[in-house]
Amino acid sequence: MTKPETKKSGGRSSSAAPAVKQDDNGALEVGCPDSSPSGKVKVMRQTSKESLHRRHAECEVYDDGTNTFFWRAHTLTVLFILTCALVYITLLEETPHDTAYNTKRGIVASILVFLCFGVTQAKDGPFTRPHPAYWRFWLCVSVVYELFLIFILFQTVHDGRQFMKYIDPKLGVPLPERDYGGNCLLYDPGNTTDPFHNIWDKMDGFVPAHFLGWYIKTLMIRDWWMCMIISVMFEFLEYSLEHQLPNFSECWWDHWIMDVLLCNSFGIYCGMKTLAWLSMKPYQWQGLWNIPTYKGKIKRIAFQFTPYSWVKFEWRPASSLRRWLAVLGIIFMFLLAELNTFYLKFVLWMPPEHYLVLLRLVFFVNVGGVAMREIYDFMDDPKFHKKLGQQAWLVSAITVTEFLIVVKYDPNTIMLPIPFFVIECWFLGIFLIFIWTLWRFFIRDITLRYKETRRRRQEVRADLDRPLGNGSTAAPSGRSKLNGSSETLRQRKS
Repeated sequence: MTKPETKKSGGRSSSAAPAVKQDDNGALEVGCPDSSPSGKVKVMRQTSKESLHRRHAECEVYDDGTNTFFWRAHTLTVLFILTCALVYITLLEETPHDTAYNTKRGIVASILVFLCFGVTQAKDGPFTRPHPAYWRFWLCVSVVYELFLIFILFQTVHDGRQFMKYIDPKLGVPLPERDYGGNCLLYDPGNTTDPFHNIWDKMDGFVPAHFLGWYIKTLMIRDWWMCMIISVMFEFLEYSLEHQLPNFSECWWDHWIMDVLLCNSFGIYCGMKTLAWLSMKPYQWQGLWNIPTYKGKIKRIAFQFTPYSWVKFEWRPASSLRRWLAVLGIIFMFLLAELNTFYLKFVLWMPPEHYLVLLRLVFFVNVGGVAMREIYDFMDDPKFHKKLGQQAWLVSAITVTEFLIVVKYDPNTIMLPIPFFVIECWFLGIFLIFIWTLWRFFIRDITLRYKETRRRRQEVRADLDRPLGNGSTAAPSGRSKLNGSSETLRQRKS
């Protein structure tokens, strides 16, 4: 179950490869070269493409190069099965006389054929585990979802909402949003049965969803500061937009204690611990059938669902203006995608517990990690990655299209006047970011260049005034040397 790599590192001979020891569990331990013939194991030392072009290298991967049935291309097999299915439907199955049923069936069959083509023929992305076909599948799902959003965008508001009935007959009817505000007392003395009923009422399915969501987002972003900034800024967005969506109206302790301090922070903490384990984990792979023990085989199957290699994200937003603007753009798109979750179900009349809402979250979980890796590659090494990755491009297009649907389907809600003090706070924050950007990447650089020039001039002057070994000073240069000086005349007389 190990993917074969066609690229070998540096053209090293097998004699220069490090000695690798195999335990009973099938793990490979890299050690010093062993001079005995029996102690040598043929292992290909893998070096990623990023390590050749970045200042920080991807971790080294050791792979024995086993090419099993699991990793081979099955294009002809998939084509044969697909052709047999179409022949069966065409020749042996009678088409029902139901226009709506045939339309749904034809659309589903077209999507399945496109998915079969994409899984076998689409370009691979940066992830290869558990299998490249898995990530190719989600890439094709991204294309299908974007086309669906474009179709919804070109419908009228009434037709778009009623079209959702073709997916689920229960949709297409307006649903009231739940108000999370109201009584915000932590301890309600008026309720003798349960004074803490306000806390228990907030303990719904969104509590584990907050934790799990931020755990996964941490694995995507791989940076504690960016995750905390997005978490806190989204709570400010909820404060700012609670006049538009009723479910943004929450108690203060629900915002800052339950969401930020407990659910989000604990999810980010667990995510950072997982990232630390992944960065320290040895990435040494061996074919399943080359492992002697059943315990080693089970361990190898479990590790199939971990990354093939690991790259530590170093965003460094203050290192250059390009990286700073890229980080701001990532934060903005994350916040916009979070808002789309609430606004889409509001304008398309989908209840929060509907399976389509859950499927959208599952979709972003699978495509978000690939998109963040492609964005990081494009930002960190633009000379090698000359264009934005395909999955990152699609995720950006999907996020923007969702927002356009919200704007078209319910402009009255979007255009509700924001309270003046909220506008003042946001303008102040944007102004401070603009001032810091101007100072950090323009004024500070000019000041540093001026100080550097001044320092070099002082060093030149010091070198000119520095005495030589015979007690005299260094000879001046330039116009003073041509015109002569008192120090030069003294040296001539001596």
